[in-house]
Amino acid sequence: MLTSKQRAYLRSLAVHLDTIFQIGKGGINENMTEQISNALEARELIKLRVLDNSGYTSREAAEEIAEIVSAEVIQTVGTRFVLYRESKKNKKIELI
Repeated sequence: MLTSKQRAYLRSLAVHLDTIFQIGKGGINENMTEQISNALEARELIKLRVLDNSGYTSREAAEEIAEIVSAEVIQTVGTRFVLYRESKKNKKIELI
């Protein structure tokens, strides 16, 4: 579990991230969650976006994906959300 200070730090890092995944009308599927999991392993912190036609709110999508890939929801703002999972091999972000 992350502290509020750690979450604030991760939010500050996420500001500069590009959105690398979009959840569209295809919804959330196994292929997508596998790619998200791989991206989390490589980057630890990723930004995703929910398109209007997906049928999900960003909070719903964030929580569902986070549960599947064992990540933490750091932030949801509008249609975007940020996930974090500590990398096993590529640890880049040092949390205090």
